[in-house]
Amino acid sequence: MDRVRPVKIGKVTVGAGRTVFVAGPCVIEGRRETLALARALARVARAAKISLVFKASYDKANRTSITSYRGPGITRGLEILREVKDETGLPILTDVHHLHEAHKVARVADCLQIPALLCRQTDLIVHAAATGLPVNIKKGQFAAPEDMAHAVDKARAAGNGGVILTERGTSFGYHALVVDFRSLPAMRSIGVPVFFDATHSVQSPGGRGGSSGGDRSSVLPLARAAAAVGVDGIFVEVHPHPDDALSDGPNSIDLKVFRTLVSQVTRITRAAR
Repeated sequence: MDRVRPVKIGKVTVGAGRTVFVAGPCVIEGRRETLALARALARVARAAKISLVFKASYDKANRTSITSYRGPGITRGLEILREVKDETGLPILTDVHHLHEAHKVARVADCLQIPALLCRQTDLIVHAAATGLPVNIKKGQFAAPEDMAHAVDKARAAGNGGVILTERGTSFGYHALVVDFRSLPAMRSIGVPVFFDATHSVQSPGGRGGSSGGDRSSVLPLARAAAAVGVDGIFVEVHPHPDDALSDGPNSIDLKVFRTLVSQVTRITRAAR
C-alpha cells in the first residue's frame, strides 16, 4: 500500500497500518437511543480490541423529501454527542453542511465530515479544515477518484489537522450505485488514508420514491472486498433495529452483523498484510 500521512481522530490514529472502524446511526434519533448504541459499540470495540470512532449526524440536510426526518438540530445534537464522548471515551465524527456550523461543531467533534454531495464545495472544505480538526471528505457519487486530489489540496491549504477520503460508491444509472475498488488505491496514492463506506455503497438513492432504499445483504461482501484490496478504515451505519431507523434503514446493519463484519475484516486485513 502507498505511504500516507497518518491522521489523528481523537486518540485514534488512521493510516498507521491498523484498520479503524467508524460506526453509528445515520442520524441521532434521541438521547437514550444514541447513548445505548454508543455504549454497545464501545463494548464491541473493547472485546474485539479494535479502534472505533462513533459517527452520528445532528442534521441530515440532504434528505430526499421535505417530510423526511432530519435530526434534533445542531444545539441538541451536539449536547448528545458530547455526552456520548464523555461517557464512552469514543472519538466523534459528524458531518457539516453549512459554513457557519464548522467551528461550533469542532468544539465537540474530533473529525468533521464533508458529505459526498458537497465534496466540491470549496468554502465548506476550507471552513472545516480551518478548525484545525481532521476532515473526512466523502468522494462524490459523480467524482473520479483521482479528482479528489483537488479536495485534499483545498483542505491542506487551510492548514488543517489531516485529510481522509471515503469511497461510498459511484452513480450507475438511476437509483443505483456501483463500487469500483480501483478507487481505493487510487485515492490512497494521493497520500491520504482512505475509508470504505460499506453501507452507503449499497444504497439506492431515491429508490423508494420519497426516500432512499438499499440492500444491506451486500454490506459484508463489499467490506470483505475492501479489506482484501487494502483500506485504512471501514465506515458502517449501525442501528439496533435497521427496519425501524428514521434514516438509511435499508442499508444499515444491526449490532450482530457489525460484530461479524469486524471479525471478518480483521482476519482478512491480517492475512493481506
